[in-house]
Amino acid sequence: MTVGGSLFLIAVGAILYFAVTADLAGVDIQTVGLILMIVGVVGLAIGLVLVMRRPGVRGPDEPL
Repeated sequence: MTVGGSLFLIAVGAILYFAVTADLAGVDIQTVGLILMIVGVVGLAIGLVLVMRRPGVRGPDEPL
């Protein structure tokens, strides 16, 4: 999952969790929002780890 996709999931999840007050039969919108935020945070963490492990990417303390 890309960093942009993860941020999108976090944003949509936060909107559903905090801003939407509608009721749907059989669906808890706040729970769906919470699940989307958790998936987005996990995807963001995995995506950042994979980006940092990519060959040719140096950390801030490594010399040129």
